[in-house]
Amino acid sequence: MQINHDFFQKFRILDGGVGQELLARGVKPVSNLWSTTALLKKEYHNILLDCHLDFINAGAEIILTNTFGSRRRRLEENNLLSEFNNLNLTALKIAEQAVKKSGKKIIIAGSLPPQNFTYVSDLGDDKKLIEKNFHDQAKILNNGVDLFYLDVMSSLEECEIAIQSIKEFNKPFIIGIYFKKNGLLPSGEKFIDVVKKLNRYNPLAITGSCVSYEDIISIKNDFKNLSLPFGFKVNAFKDIPEGWKPDGSNPVITLGKNEDLNLEKFKTISKEFLNFGAKLLGGCCEISPSHISKLQDLR
Repeated sequence: MQINHDFFQKFRILDGGVGQELLARGVKPVSNLWSTTALLKKEYHNILLDCHLDFINAGAEIILTNTFGSRRRRLEENNLLSEFNNLNLTALKIAEQAVKKSGKKIIIAGSLPPQNFTYVSDLGDDKKLIEKNFHDQAKILNNGVDLFYLDVMSSLEECEIAIQSIKEFNKPFIIGIYFKKNGLLPSGEKFIDVVKKLNRYNPLAITGSCVSYEDIISIKNDFKNLSLPFGFKVNAFKDIPEGWKPDGSNPVITLGKNEDLNLEKFKTISKEFLNFGAKLLGGCCEISPSHISKLQDLR
């Protein structure tokens, strides 16, 4: 499907938190692979397929490939580096199956996660390796996705490395940026400053990725100054401590779940986002198809 900036001139619905939804549906995570376990074990493939379908049937027009955990670093930590190609390709095929089965025109976005740690701006000493890992994951997904989604970026440098890594594919992309209170990225940079510098790369849109409602509202006036379409994939974790890194347990156990973000609250805050100009809305961790279905009421 051909996508350009005009696509986001009206409100569009993204999917929700596939990873946490898989765990809620019975996927038993292997170590810190979490959602990637549903790719590794064939008995979980249909759970992932149904998960994508439920988000589509809830109203999602854009779904992300389940590739957040199948980055090289996470696989290397679990002695599964040899499965890199297979796991990413499996994620793509299941997303494609879901779209075909739905019978709808759905956009598939290739999720490209941080290639070091999530929610951390430190990229390590080898920036060329980070770029190569972004590129190699994108290359596997390229032929089946409509766009790339740079997912939970934590610094301007990380965004720029990811953008450079996908340049050869000449494919549109959305940049998902993680920030906390007062719009500060883990790098210490301000969200608004980073976005202004990213304008020159001509992304389709910018999202706050895996961000909390409270942190979005702390900078809501900044969004009035954006020339790009913007939106949010809100999470329902209680808190993500600075420098937190994944371990072998379910992240909801270590980070907690914000029980206040029920279906009606999600609808209410989403309406608030639309009122200050958001064009893309969806969810991240702990946001279910039932949450996403509430967005259709806002059309």
